[in-house]
Amino acid sequence: MTGPAVVAVHRSARHEFSKAAAEEVELVAGLGVAGDCHAGARVQHRSRVRRDPDQPNLRQVHLIAGELLDELAAAGHDVPPGRLGENVTTRGVDLLGLATGTTLRLGGSALVTVTGLRNPCSQIEWSSPGLLALLVGRDADGTVVRRAGVMGVVVLGGTVRAGDPVEVAPPPGPPVPLALV
Repeated sequence: MTGPAVVAVHRSARHEFSKAAAEEVELVAGLGVAGDCHAGARVQHRSRVRRDPDQPNLRQVHLIAGELLDELAAAGHDVPPGRLGENVTTRGVDLLGLATGTTLRLGGSALVTVTGLRNPCSQIEWSSPGLLALLVGRDADGTVVRRAGVMGVVVLGGTVRAGDPVEVAPPPGPPVPLALV
């Protein structure tokens, strides 16, 4: 790998915590990952559907940096790609440092616009006790810091595979920090 790249892709047709590895995933504009339970123009996450099933789905694709998984492993947590429910695991991209509206080109044609941060849920703790504390905490100022990846929407579809390059394009104008979606 010579630059930012996709290291693994995942999907699950069922609402389960983790997602199974796939050889490739098809991103569909306006919907998300074909065959994934979170794909759709309207919100698909169960807790959000209960609150308002008509809200737009700003969480069509979940991305996590492979470097975070390395850090978790060094802290004693076996967290392989897909375990935290992400669709795309990357390497060489500071996902958490991106601005809202950043566009990611995954592979040859797929474009994903980053909408915000994933809010880690309690299921993470069930996966590996002590893991949640590594994914959500507070900085020196007391601000909540979430590290469980970013969410995005598909603006241009395409096939994504491990080994595909990732290109990052910041949004126009002043950067807006990522917030919870």
